[in-house]
Amino acid sequence: MPEHPCLSCGACCAHFRVAFHWSETEPFMGGATPASLTEKLDPHRVAMRGTRGGHAPRCVSLQGEVGVAANCGIYELRPSPCRELQPAWENGEPSPQCDRARAAHGLPALTPETWNDPHGPGWSPLPRSA
Repeated sequence: MPEHPCLSCGACCAHFRVAFHWSETEPFMGGATPASLTEKLDPHRVAMRGTRGGHAPRCVSLQGEVGVAANCGIYELRPSPCRELQPAWENGEPSPQCDRARAAHGLPALTPETWNDPHGPGWSPLPRSA
């Protein structure tokens, strides 16, 4: 089975501020995102640590190297902004957020063909350089 392109990307996790309502960190309110991985933005919102701002944001939960091999260390517990951001063309629709994040890290935009390639996204007949 071909690898999902997000597993060789991670750009969105190292480009955007991930802000959401504090209740997503409270188990008694149905939240699952670990509060210890967030920081307070204002009375109603928190952000994933590392994404609040600055020159090179990077979510504390991002594991691996952007553009090479990346994954979310809390994938099943990730907050709503992460659940809502869809890879471009995965469901037949563009994703300007995905495109912006990939471009910021020098990665090509995903295309409809990305999802139709029988070899999987990112496949190339050329060997990868060492």
